[in-house]
This record gives sequence, structure tokens and C-alpha cells, in this order.
Amino acid sequence: MDTVIAIFVGLGLAAACGLRVFLPLLVTSVSSHLGVIDLGPEWAWAGSWPAMVSLGVAAAFEIGAYWVPWLDHALDVIAGPCAVVAGTLVAASQFGEIEPLVKWASALIAGGGLAATVKAAAMSVRAGSTVTTAGIGNPVVSTVESALAASASVVAIIAPLIVGAALGLVVLVVGVRVLRRVRRSRRACARVEAAPRGEPVARVEPARLSRAA
Repeated sequence: MDTVIAIFVGLGLAAACGLRVFLPLLVTSVSSHLGVIDLGPEWAWAGSWPAMVSLGVAAAFEIGAYWVPWLDHALDVIAGPCAVVAGTLVAASQFGEIEPLVKWASALIAGGGLAATVKAAAMSVRAGSTVTTAGIGNPVVSTVESALAASASVVAIIAPLIVGAALGLVVLVVGVRVLRRVRRSRRACARVEAAPRGEPVARVEPARLSRAA
């Protein structure tokens, strides 16, 4: 059970990395320093004062930079790969003492993939805000993203079962939609096969006109 809860913590933090790269890392560092979560000896440095100060400065810069309308899009381009890396790291920190290859492969697929998915959704929302409000509403979107990143990080640590329930709900919704699309495609194929086939159209060759001598 502890392993499952730790996995939920890692995945919740990874999802938050899709909204902000350094804020979930800061929450993880502070939580480790306070003894709320155990990162193990391999990640003990993450709960040190230098790590907390560095992550705090980086998180403050990231949050402030997203309030600048022209700078937020540039940050999205840079933060995309960084979110995948951060999601992979926080997921791996919670996956326990397992085979390193299995740990990092699972962390990259689950944590990095989840962070990339959330980041893509956030970028689409920001692009829609840019189109509809000419960038004026982007600071509001950035504020909401920062608040969600902080909230998701805290919830992932203090109530990881909520993260598990949310992930299960997402998987269920996606699964239902995929099944519906599969059924629709099968029905469409069945209708095409059942429809009467038209007679092939004969190809008419152009008549050759002979000239009178």
C-alpha cells in the first residue's frame, strides 16, 4: 500500500510539473526537509537548504516571467522539455528502490508523459487566450496555472489517494471515448460494406474523326 501511495505522490507531482516546472520541485524539497515525504538517501540533497533556496528563486522567476504576455509563449517552448525532465525526476524519486532501468523507464513514461500531456493542454489554453483576448488575459491564465500547480503539488503530498482517484477518472473517461470512437468506426465500416456497390462506369474512348480525302 505504501508503494502505491508513493506512486500516486510521484504522479501527482509530475502532473503539476506540466503547469510549472520549479514550483512542484520546491514543494517536494520543502516537504522532504520537513520530513513529510521520504526521498531516500539518493535524493537526500533535494531537502537541503541550498536546494530549497535555489528552487525558490527559480520558482519565483518562473511565476513572474509568465505574467509578461510576450515572454510566456517563449517560456512555454523552453518549459516543454523541462517539464518532461522535472516530471520524470519527481516520479523517480517516489518509485522506491527498484531496478534502476525499470525505475527510470517507468518514470519517463508515466511521470514525463503525464507532465507533457498537462503542458500541452496548458499551452492550448494559453494560445486560445492569446487569440481571444490579444494576450491581455494571459496573466490571468498564468495566475490560475500557478495556483493549480501549487495546489496539485500540496494535494499530491498530503492526500495522494485523491490523485489516484483523479487519475482513475481520467483513464475511465479516455477509455470510454476511445471505445465510442472504435464502435463508430466499426459501424461506419459495416455500413460501407452493406451498401450496394455501384456498377462500374464504362470508359468511353474518344471517337476518331476521319477526314474525307
